[in-house]
Parts: sequence; structure tokens; C-alpha cells
Amino acid sequence: MANVLTAGRPWKVIIVFAIPLLVGNVVQQLYQVTDAFVVGRTLGVDALAAVGSTGSLLFLLLGFAWGLTSGFAIPTAQAFGARDQPAVRRSVATSVLLTTAVSVVLTVVAVAATGPALELLQTPDELMPQARTFATVSFAGAIATMFYNYLASAVRAIGDSRTPLVFLAVCCVLNVVLVVAFVNFLGLGVGGAAAATVASQAVSVVLCLEYVRRRVPALHISRADLRVRRADVLHHLRLGLPMGFQASIIAIGALAVQTRLNGLGPDAVAAFTTGARVDGLAVTLLASLGLAVSTFAAQNHGGGRPDRIRTGVVHGAVMAVGGSIVIGVIFIVAGGAIVRGFLGQGEDEVVGMAHHMLIVNGSLYTVLGVLFVLRGALQGLGHTVVPTMTGAVELVGRVGAAIVLGASFGYAGVIWGNPLAWLFAVVLLVPAYLHARRTLGRTPVSATEPVLVEGPAEGPLVVEAVVPMPRCVADPSTSPQPPVRRRRRLLHSSVVAPVRRRGRRRTRA
Repeated sequence: MANVLTAGRPWKVIIVFAIPLLVGNVVQQLYQVTDAFVVGRTLGVDALAAVGSTGSLLFLLLGFAWGLTSGFAIPTAQAFGARDQPAVRRSVATSVLLTTAVSVVLTVVAVAATGPALELLQTPDELMPQARTFATVSFAGAIATMFYNYLASAVRAIGDSRTPLVFLAVCCVLNVVLVVAFVNFLGLGVGGAAAATVASQAVSVVLCLEYVRRRVPALHISRADLRVRRADVLHHLRLGLPMGFQASIIAIGALAVQTRLNGLGPDAVAAFTTGARVDGLAVTLLASLGLAVSTFAAQNHGGGRPDRIRTGVVHGAVMAVGGSIVIGVIFIVAGGAIVRGFLGQGEDEVVGMAHHMLIVNGSLYTVLGVLFVLRGALQGLGHTVVPTMTGAVELVGRVGAAIVLGASFGYAGVIWGNPLAWLFAVVLLVPAYLHARRTLGRTPVSATEPVLVEGPAEGPLVVEAVVPMPRCVADPSTSPQPPVRRRRRLLHSSVVAPVRRRGRRRTRA
């Protein structure tokens, strides 16, 4: 059900919207966790390492797709916040066409490039066959991944974060069943694990489409809406491409880390893979808050509520820091026991290496929380340059750790790539958001028809041009500021006829 985020206490609105996102992201992480658990337990450490060695490559292309489709939903949220239904339909139609085109290109290019890319990453020979199989099957189902991400983003853009969670939970159960069946009973190996995930996401797409058709008229489009305008295409690409490239830039850093790990042997790859799976469950909390703040900022920006945006970002940052401290302490204290659940007996060295990674990351989750909230706020406001630059900064941090620290300290140096990347990005985001915060609400005066108002008792009449504010729904306690007014003094007799003042009726010449 559509939900307006321009009314109510900001912290409450954000947390109510973020909870389904958090649960949904945890459920989505379970796709990968299930693959790692079943593959590690059934097929062994080498198979788990093979799956892990494809992680950065999958993130490079599929992460681009996720960022792109998330960017496409921002104009939808802004139009919905402004109560502009024709603009909502145009945004949906434009996004569907662009998502279709990108899906086709991505699938063809990714499948063809899988083998050469794995060789370029220096994937160990003993891992190459299974790694190629897992990546090829995953890329072949990229269209299901892209459309699920877009449909979920579009539904969330109108304030509904619960429905995608329901569909995702159903499909996660299906994924567990299919992974066990394909790997354990049919003996399809790592390719079966990838196929199970693709099939589950395809079911998610079908469920989302049926729900939109039956229950969400705000997202319905007609044949006329499919005649998209060039300006709409460029606007969506202006927001979507930077977010996609931001994910890809981050993934390039992950590729550098993966290359270094591949040179350290299967144990290092398996430890990093397992640690990343557990770490991903923690990061979902912070990512969910960031996405909630992004949608909150987009709707309130469209609804002309800069006061709520400022307050909401502060509330989001406080919640992110608090959650970071809790989850960080849990991983530092109990990370080893959690990691051991993914591996069989006799893998003490791999468990210790993975736990070391969780200790390093967990100690700096507070930085990551601030990063997600500030970047989400800027993206929701339509700012694309600085969030994209933070991706480049994160790239420097990860590559620097992989090349410099990895060469000097091996695995212990490589795992510092993520925390360094977070620190560098936050240094850039804080001043950028403070600048955007200062400029919120500075709407230039637009040309409007003059409004005759009651003038002073003596002297020429005053005509005011009133800057129109976007319509929004708000509670009385948080009503918007009065409209900005610009006064212009006009000559009396040649422009405006004499006016009877002090409550008497006015006449025009």
C-alpha cells in the first residue's frame, strides 16, 4: 500500500519504513548465505572458495544494475511526494524501458566475458571450472535480478516497504528448498546453487508484477505513457548512471582485493568469503537505514519539506550509530562461533582469519552507518556528483590496501581495505551534505501572476509575487514555512485603478 513520508515524526516514519527493508535485506542476504552454507558443507572448502572468487565479479556487473535501477526510482519518489500522478506514470514507463534495454545488454556482455574476466583475476586453476560455472549461470539470470530490484525500488518509492519483503521472504524459502534439491539430491554442484537463486528471483518478479497490477494503480502505465520523452530518459539516466557507476567503482576495488586474495591461496579466499557473508548480514542494517533516508528525502524534497529532511537525516544518523555499536560488539565477541557454522570440522585457521576480518570491520561500523545515511540523503535530493566521487574514493582505499598493505602484511593487510574506504568516503560526504543542508529550501522566485493585496493607507499599492510551494500532506505542528514573497512597487494610476481600502470593495480599471 502506498504511504506518504511527508507527514509524521521523521524518526518514526524512517524506522517504520526501514524495518521491512532491514528484514528484506537480511532475507536477501540469506540467498547468498544459503549458497555458502550448502556449498561449504556439501561440496567442501574448494567449492566454497570457487563461489567466493566470483563475488567481486558478480558485484561489478550486478551491482551496477542494482545502483542503476535504484536511481531510476528516485524521480518516481519525488513525483509521488509532489502528488504529480502523470509524472509518476512517466517515470515508471521510462524506467521499465531503460531496465529492459540494460538487462539485455548486460546479460550478453557478462556471459561472454566470464571466462576472460576470471583469468584476469588470477583465479587459481583448481577453482576455475566451478567459478566459471557459478558466474555464467548467475549472469544468465541477470534480467530477473534487474527487474526484481527495479520493481522493489518502484514499490518502495511510493512508501510501501512491506510488500517487497513478503515476496522476498516467500522466495527465500523457495531458494533454500531449491538449493538443497539441486545440490544435494540432483548433484548439480555450484551451478545448481546459482540456478536456484536465479529461479527464486524470477518468482519474485512475477509476484511483484501481479501485485502492482492488482493493488497499486499509482504505478499503472498505459500505451501512451510508453511514448517516453527524451528529457525523461536523460533525467533518469542522470540519476541512475552515477549510482550504477558508483557501485561499479566500488566493485573494481573489490576486484583488486579478490586478485590479491587469489594469490594468497584457497584458505584466504574461503576465509574472506565466509567473513564477507557474515559481515553482509550486519551491513544490511545500515544499508536499510540509508535507503529509508534516501526515499524519505526524495518524497519530502518533492513535497517541499526541507525542515523534515534536515531533522530526518539527524535521526537516521543517530539510529545508524546506535545500531552499529550493537552489531559491532556482537561480531567482535561472538564472530568466531558464527563463522564456524559455515564450515566443517578441522578448519580452525580459516575460522580465525574470518573472525579477524569481522573484528576489524565491526570496530568501524559507526563510520559505515554515517556513510550510508549521508549518501542516501544526497541521492534522495538528486545530488549525484559527490556520491559518485565517494565511490572513487572507496576505490582508492580498497586498491591501496590490496596493493600496499596486502604486499606487506598479506591477509591481515587486505582486510583493512573496507574500513579505510569508509573513512575516506565519509571525509568527503560530511562537508557535501552540510553544504546541501544549508541550501535546502532556497527556491528561486518564479514568475507568477501578480496578486492584488491590501496596501497601506497612503501611497502606491504593493503587488506581491508569491512563489508556489509544492503541495504536501503535513500535520499542523509541522506546517511549512510561509511562501517567499517578493515585493514590487508599481506606478499608481497607469497600472492599477484606485482601490478602496480598509475593507471596502476593490475595483479594477
